[in-house]
Amino acid sequence: MDDKTRTELEAAAFRALVQHLRERTDVQNIELMNLAGFCRNCLSKWYLAAAEERGVPMDYDQAREIVYGMPYDEWKARHQREASTEELAAFAQTEAGRQQG
Repeated sequence: MDDKTRTELEAAAFRALVQHLRERTDVQNIELMNLAGFCRNCLSKWYLAAAEERGVPMDYDQAREIVYGMPYDEWKARHQREASTEELAAFAQTEAGRQQG
């Protein structure tokens, strides 16, 4: 497979992932972090880093809007719920394990 085709396929897969996460507003970021080790904010940071590497002007809020499909504050107001004690404990445990590893 040539590099152009690979890049096009990767871009299509990324767009599908972002669309899926936009549709699954019931899945909270803390759930994603606890299960997969990344969330919508991580994708936003990776997107921003890629833009910065290529000299594309962008800030974190703009990157998050690309991933969330709306301003982050609007998404939070519409969809984010308070994390449970169990979710916070699992997140803390996962983060502690990452820092030791």
